[in-house]
Amino acid sequence: MGFATYAVVLKNPVVRRILLLGMLIRVPLWAANVVITLHVVGHLDRSYAQAGLVSTIVAIALSVSSPWRGRRLDRVGLRATVLPSIVIGAVAWSIAPWLGYWPLVVVAGFASLFAVPSFSIIRQVLIGHVPDHHRTTVLSVDSVATELTFLVGPVLGVLAATYLPTPVALLICQLSVVVGALILWIANPPLHSEHADLSAGKVHVRSWLSPAVVMVLVIAVTSTIILTGEDLATVAALRDWHQSTSIGWTLALWGAGSAIGGIVYGALHRHPSAAILLVGLAGTTALVAFAPDGNRLWFAALLTISGLFCAPTITATVDDLSRNVPASVRGEAMGWHGSALTLGSAIGAPIIGLGLDHGGWSWGFGLAGLAGLLIALPGLVLHRRGRPSRALPTVEEAAALGDAQQATDAPLGV
Repeated sequence: MGFATYAVVLKNPVVRRILLLGMLIRVPLWAANVVITLHVVGHLDRSYAQAGLVSTIVAIALSVSSPWRGRRLDRVGLRATVLPSIVIGAVAWSIAPWLGYWPLVVVAGFASLFAVPSFSIIRQVLIGHVPDHHRTTVLSVDSVATELTFLVGPVLGVLAATYLPTPVALLICQLSVVVGALILWIANPPLHSEHADLSAGKVHVRSWLSPAVVMVLVIAVTSTIILTGEDLATVAALRDWHQSTSIGWTLALWGAGSAIGGIVYGALHRHPSAAILLVGLAGTTALVAFAPDGNRLWFAALLTISGLFCAPTITATVDDLSRNVPASVRGEAMGWHGSALTLGSAIGAPIIGLGLDHGGWSWGFGLAGLAGLLIALPGLVLHRRGRPSRALPTVEEAAALGDAQQATDAPLGV
């Protein structure tokens, strides 16, 4: 393993700064997702189902927005893409906390159509400013950073909604996202290295949507179906055992397992494909279904083992996708990847919910694991050589490898 690679990657000022900017946007974003639910249920006195509808509308809007905003990144650049997000976000979320339920649904959905494509931006900058042989490592760092923001954000959201009126808490969280986007706009980090081959220009999606790309996107969808299933089934199991107070630390162990898995994956010299990792994720998820009924320690241990495959699987889908598309359309491709993750969550919740209703918590883990194994089989055929074929030109890779230090010293522009 090459853990020293992390030190090399993190010495890159571009990497450090874009990761920090990413956290400035993602932490309040995750916090806002929790606050809006508490706002609808508490301040607006609506049901959890109605709060869920707001989340569904936002998810649909983000699924539509991600490829479109990613395509804008490819064609007009970062500043022209992010500026409308800043303006619309500032106006919409200054109004939304004070609206009734249905106007809130409309405004939240509209604002989400113009959400900052932060994941596409961050990953493009990271990929563009490290040599090719450090790509998986830097994407693993981003994955772990995302895990940390996902753990911290909801906690801060709950605290804000506890000590402040929920309209004020929602306003603070969403305007913090806008401030983060404004800092990103000012920084304007270059999305590609100076050696990137952008000669493909404006190409239609059909020209790069190969079977390998489709398979990676399907794996991304399936991964989030599994993760959603694990989340819901964990809550169902502990509630069934009358151990609701254990939900927090159990899910924290799961998240810690994911972070550890992401770090180890990034340090490997040879990286398994997304399809192989999906087999590991699906198999270990199904294994949790066999935990002794009521035994929290065995349950938590098996769930933590499954977590070891979470971050690596998502990281591998990003890595494999970036190697299968031209640099000139990477923003749009990352947008489709984001839509795939959102779609997986939307599909996973009702499917796993049916399993939980009819067969209990073990069915939730079993269905999630089985779905992953079924999808992984054709993926293994396409990835039988261990990695998808690369679409990046050899000249670009050679230049990046030969000029790694120059890429490392590239300014971010802050």
